Amino acid sequence: MAEDANPTQFDALLLLIGKLNYSWTNTESLLIHLIAGLSRTDKETAVIIFLTLNTMRARVDLVERLAKMERVSEDERDCILKLTQDILKLSRLRNHYNHSIYAFDPQSGMARTILMRIADRKQEIKMGQATAIDAGALAELETAITDLGRLNHRFWDAIREYGYPT
Repeated sequence: MAEDANPTQFDALLLLIGKLNYSWTNTESLLIHLIAGLSRTDKETAVIIFLTLNTMRARVDLVERLAKMERVSEDERDCILKLTQDILKLSRLRNHYNHSIYAFDPQSGMARTILMRIADRKQEIKMGQATAIDAGALAELETAITDLGRLNHRFWDAIREYGYPT
């Protein structure tokens, strides 16, 4: 292994991805309470709806559509739409790490993600976009985890403020 190799950086990456997934799941599940409150149903029914919609995007679309109903006050609608916009912004990074494979070069100590998606262009396809895992990537993950924690608190504030089922 090279003298400057840093396998602990790869371990740190894996730990941060685990924390990101935990924080994400914990925050995304709060959409259940928004579904219950906006659709004027109970939490148990909202759980069934949440689990039936098998993508985060479908769940967010439902919440946004419910928030845009005429019966929802402007303040409530704006609050909910801001929450959904913010979770969608954070989903980019989460999706990158959840739809990648990880490569670790034991010789150089460098780690990278390889995105497992196909990007269709007009005349070609691109796949396997590689991104180096460096101190900047680790800092970006740490920031996203912190941002998810703050967003989680904002979700709970809205759930309490609008009296959604808990």
